[in-house]
Parts: sequence; structure tokens; C-alpha cells
Amino acid sequence: MSTATELDTQALVERFTLKAFVESCLVLEEGVATIRDIDLAMMTGFGILPGPFARADATGLDEVLASLERAQSEWGDAFEPPLILRRLVAQGRLGQKSGQGFFPYARPDDGFDQGETVKLETRGDVAIAWLENPPANSISPQLIRELARVWERVEGDDGVRALVIASANPMLYSAGADIKEFTKMDEAGGRELLDQGHALLRSFGRSGTATVAAVNGLALGGGCELAMACDVRVAADSAMFGQPEINLGIIPGFGGTQRLPRLVGPAKALEMNLVGEAIAAEEAYEFGLAHRVVPDHELFDTALAWARKLAGQAPLAVEQVKQVSHQADLDEGIETEKRGFETVFRSQDAREGISAFLEKRSPEWKGE
Repeated sequence: MSTATELDTQALVERFTLKAFVESCLVLEEGVATIRDIDLAMMTGFGILPGPFARADATGLDEVLASLERAQSEWGDAFEPPLILRRLVAQGRLGQKSGQGFFPYARPDDGFDQGETVKLETRGDVAIAWLENPPANSISPQLIRELARVWERVEGDDGVRALVIASANPMLYSAGADIKEFTKMDEAGGRELLDQGHALLRSFGRSGTATVAAVNGLALGGGCELAMACDVRVAADSAMFGQPEINLGIIPGFGGTQRLPRLVGPAKALEMNLVGEAIAAEEAYEFGLAHRVVPDHELFDTALAWARKLAGQAPLAVEQVKQVSHQADLDEGIETEKRGFETVFRSQDAREGISAFLEKRSPEWKGE
């Protein structure tokens, strides 16, 4: 049986926890800081582990709302449930148990042999590859192999037409390559891994399956290169992009010297690769490295919306647009585009798309 002192202590802890959460929500609603920044500050500055938002997600936002309503009636309006909490609960975003709260959470598919570092989740015609390689989602040999296996599964599923690559870690996307693992490999093993990694990332760009990177926090080195290999990059306010390999006396190894100039221009790419300093999300957007920058709590929804939009496009047309774009020489690019147009125009999807337009109905794509 709990003593009176123990009950008093529990009430005090609950009161402090709820008040910390309310104040965190108010800071968020006022636009002072992001969800990620607030949780990091509360963890590192006040020793609150986990942070208020992650703790609320783990508890269940509906339960937190009920606790605050009781607290308001008992302790006053200082414990009034924040508007953002009410909105999330009304939307059914209850935290970990629903797969979405202040942060998104993976709900891996049953029936798929899930790996240790990448989890596959399917939501209709969109799949999600959750990077889950703590503590920093390093691009390790194992992660590359498991991501390749997820990609193979997605490519082999006719019902899936877009893939979101997201982080299961709410604090960062990927801090780069697992340097320790790479140093353990001999020359032949290292070359094989480079070939495997490049083959995987190149296949993203050649496929009729659209790819979307949902970038939160740090995307450095291999993490930035993984994001650049995707068709669309949606960045959270907290996102940072960079190629810091020069600081280790090496150069980018998974396309950083090739994709980055195509996205941000030669001058900015040379600066990023030679200086090694990361750039914030807004600067990444300004230079074309990010397609959108959104508040942290909107990142996953925005990435899903992009994926669902792209999944609804004709797969053959998506594939040809990706393959014929970005040719170095304009004349060669135009010839490539002409061949791609002829290929798509003769397809069943083209006939279906034109018929649907004329008949004022939604097309039904077959990928043929």
C-alpha cells in the first residue's frame, strides 16, 4: 500500500510533468521553437527523459488530454489542455499506439521478414522505409542491404507506386556513413559495397516507383546522398543537409559529387563538398536541395501527401520522365525525350489517360 508521502510525491511528479507539457505546447504554438528542439532542450537542459512530446506520445495523447482536463478542474486554468493537443486527439493521432502523434511512428508490415535497421510499412499504394539504426541512423553495410531488400519488395508489388524513406528517430534523419564499419572492410569488400550502394540509389532514379525523402534533423554524408537519390525531398524546419567527408580527409562516396551539383549548381556544390559545413533547411530550399520546408510536426503528413500524389500518376510516364530528364547535353536530352515520349504515347496507360480526360473521369493506370 502506498504511503501518504508516496502519494504526495506521485501527485507532485504528475503535476510537474503535465505543466511541463502544457508550457512546451505553448512554446510550440507561439512558433518559438520546433517540437524536436523543445524535446531536445528539455532532455539536455532539464534532464526530462524522454522529452515532453515523446513522453506524451508514449502515454497516449487521449490519456494526456483526460489527465489535463482533470488537472484543470482540480488545479486551475494553468493546466488547460493546449489547442494542438485537442486537434491531434480529434484527428485520431494518439501517439505511438496510432502511429502518429507529435512524432510519426513505424507500424511495420506483418508477413515481411523485417530487418534490424530498416522496417517496411505499407499504406495502400504507398510504402514507407523506416530507417532504424540507432543511435544516428548511420548508413552501414547492413542498412544498405536491408534497404535494397525493402526496395526489391516494393518494386515487386504492383499495388505500391511510391516509397517514402523516413527516419524512425524523431531527432535526426541520418548522420552519415558508419565509418567504423567501413574501415573494417578490405579493398574488395569496400568496392563491392560501393557498387551495391550506387546500384541501389541509381535504381531509385530509373524506376516507375516514385521516391520521397522525409528529412528531419541531420542529413549528413551518406544520409544526404540517400535523400538526394530520391525524387522529392521534403524537409522539416529542423533539417540540416551537408557533405562533411572533407573533414575526414575523404570525399563523398555515394553520389555527393555528382547529384549535388545537379541540384544546387556547381558553385554551391563545390562549396559544400570542400568546406564540409551543413546548411539549414531554408537554404537547402533556396538552392533546390529541398522541394518543401514544413514545420516538424507536418513533415510526415506532407511527405505522405507527395507520395500519394505521385503514386496516382501513370507509372510508365513517371519512369520515362525520370529517365529522360537531366541529360548533360541539350541535343542528346531532346533525342532521349523524343524516344521516351514515343514509348509512353504507345502505351495502354496513355490511351487510358486520354480517354479518361475526354470522358471526365479518373484514370485507372495499369503500368502497361
